Amino acid sequence: MTTKMSAANNVQKGNFIVLEGAACKVVDVEISKPGKHGHSKVRISAVGLVDEKKRIVVMPGHDNIEVPIIEKRTAQVLSVHGDTTNVMDSETYETFDLKIPEEFKEQVVEGSSVLYWTILNEKVIKQVKGSD
Repeated sequence: MTTKMSAANNVQKGNFIVLEGAACKVVDVEISKPGKHGHSKVRISAVGLVDEKKRIVVMPGHDNIEVPIIEKRTAQVLSVHGDTTNVMDSETYETFDLKIPEEFKEQVVEGSSVLYWTILNEKVIKQVKGSD
């Protein structure tokens, strides 16, 4: 797993974090003021990047939270088999299979290029660039 640590009170809307072992995009952050005897609390609402499941966590602002390191790369589509595609990385020439997201089913064709993200050792298609 490629992650780094960040303070919970530094998390902003649009950032990526790891909640319940899944990489998520932050959709809302609420920070409460510190009380007389306590620390400030941070309430983070996030949506999973892979499973799109909503997750909410409340934690002290001084606690650390994991931030995934997302690698963005391009690949060429070699073949399409149902809802999976075999692609070749444009830089390393490594070939592997990727699941085609529902919104890109019509666009992923042989010879087209795709932008994929490597998130916590899982590869996900994020954009189709078309034929080169």
